[in-house]
Formats: sequence, C-alpha cells, structure tokens
Amino acid sequence: MARAPRLHRGGYRFESYIAHMKYFVYIIYNKNFDKFYIGQTYNLDKRESEHNLGLSKYTSRYSGGWKIVFKEGYFSRSDAMQREKFLKNQKNKAFYRKICKMVF
Repeated sequence: MARAPRLHRGGYRFESYIAHMKYFVYIIYNKNFDKFYIGQTYNLDKRESEHNLGLSKYTSRYSGGWKIVFKEGYFSRSDAMQREKFLKNQKNKAFYRKICKMVF
C-alpha cells in the first residue's frame, strides 16, 4: 500500500486516511461572531455538537453557529496535542483563514 501524502509532519489531509486516524486537530469557525477555535478530539461530530450546544467552556458564550472548517488526523494523541499547541500559538486570524482556504 502506498504511503499517504503528508500535509506536514504527522498529519494527513485526505479523507480516505482520516477514517483510520484516532485523534483529530480541528478548527471551528463561528461566522456570527467572526471567531475561530482550535482543539483536538477523538470524535469530531460529538465535539462540534458540544460547541454548538454551549457545552464547551471556551466557546459557550458564542454558542450556535460553529462549523468545522479544518481538520487533520493523527495516530497518537501526543502528535495531535503538539499540532494543536502550534496552531494555538499562532493567534492570527489571517493564518487560520489561510490554512482553512488550503483545505476548502
């Protein structure tokens, strides 16, 4: 089997490989408030619902309207956490828009 093309070290962006990943780094966006949130999880659908229902500490004041605009899969939680930390340290909406545009 051919190796999956890499987006960057550890992360893959092709949907066929995402199904085999156990952990995900994601960026969600709320158009109503022009806010981004970066996180990591093992269940993207559940996590998106939690953000929209106001069950997340950091996004509850902006509940409703969150959409996943970027996701990457990882085989280990430590790799996912490392990438999440890198993305959060950028603290730059232009950077987030740029990497989200690469995917969509």
